[in-house]
Amino acid sequence: MGTPMAQHLCAAGHELFVHTRRQVPAALLEAGAVACASGAEVARQADTVFLMLPDTPDVAAVLFGDGGVAAALAPGKTVVDMSSISPIETRAFAGRIGALGCDYLDAPVSGGEVGARAASLTIMVGGPEAAFDRVRPLFALMGKNITHVGGNGDGQATKVANQIIVALNIAAVSEALLFASKAGADPAKVRQALMGGFAASRVLEVHGERMIQRSFAPGFRIGLHQKDLNLALQGAKAMNVSLPQTAGAAQLMQACAAQGWDQLDHSALVKALELMAQHDVAG
Repeated sequence: MGTPMAQHLCAAGHELFVHTRRQVPAALLEAGAVACASGAEVARQADTVFLMLPDTPDVAAVLFGDGGVAAALAPGKTVVDMSSISPIETRAFAGRIGALGCDYLDAPVSGGEVGARAASLTIMVGGPEAAFDRVRPLFALMGKNITHVGGNGDGQATKVANQIIVALNIAAVSEALLFASKAGADPAKVRQALMGGFAASRVLEVHGERMIQRSFAPGFRIGLHQKDLNLALQGAKAMNVSLPQTAGAAQLMQACAAQGWDQLDHSALVKALELMAQHDVAG
């Protein structure tokens, strides 16, 4: 997990054993966290093991690779994956961890860096209810909207659904502000007017402002949102479900990536539309 989330656990008096692919942040060490040489060492020391990694293969490697968490788990421990990864693979991971006599929760989050710092994240949890009840006090130190949505994989399915909604909202706000600006209206005033009506949304409020101010430092990177939309489309293919609007948003993000913009905030999706229109929202 990120430093702010870990700091909340430290501040509450919990003993943390931490391992990262990079250097452990000094702020965590100063707060009393103990640096470990591997995921296995963390699993030997901790009763509850949290993971937060970029993608499905990363989680698989940290759990089951050399020096991985699974090699050192003792029965009765709990693994909590707060990454955003494949729901299908998550169910397989949970089965392997369950065979070791341990519980597995998938608990992806929404709320970004702001939510992490404010301990106001939304946390969507899949897995055994008894394990959820046991870990919930720890979740409460990191988030406010904490929901047990069902069995293993359901937390990840909820996060994918969240990412679909966010992506389509970003695309809608991008098209609306681009249309208004191209028509000659002041996009800042258009956004202000729309915030008072049925079109109001958190995306219009925050990312609409980013588009107007040209403030695309992440935030949440296009590259990561691409990964989440790919999970949606892969899952849809496996289930024979059509997600045409999601596919369109994914293509806009791919167009951004092709321009080298995948490290920008996902609100920079607007730049793909601007490129086609030969017009910037800000004029």
